[in-house]
Amino acid sequence: MNPPFRRPFAIDLQDLIKGILKGERTFLSKGITLVESKKKIDQQISVELIDSLINEKPKKSLRIGVTGTPGVGKSTFIDVFGTMLTNKGKKVAVLSIDPSSSRTKGSILGD
Repeated sequence: MNPPFRRPFAIDLQDLIKGILKGERTFLSKGITLVESKKKIDQQISVELIDSLINEKPKKSLRIGVTGTPGVGKSTFIDVFGTMLTNKGKKVAVLSIDPSSSRTKGSILGD
């Protein structure tokens, strides 16, 4: 009898939530990977993850979107704004999406 299938790097959802809330980058990276996955099971779990995180820290985070044509200054704005926030002791995460990738039709980059 074969053991049940386990995904590589499988992690308990509650452990993932706790790690992200503690600010551990490894867990944040795993969460981003989970959310960007196209697998149906990952998409279901990612909804639970996001709902749990939003409910855990209501009104303690701010998300903004920055868009524009190439060369307009998006990266410069993000750098200056992020630096200002970190200088005030805030934590900043940047998730960039490049829709121009010819291979994948969109690349996700995170810092």
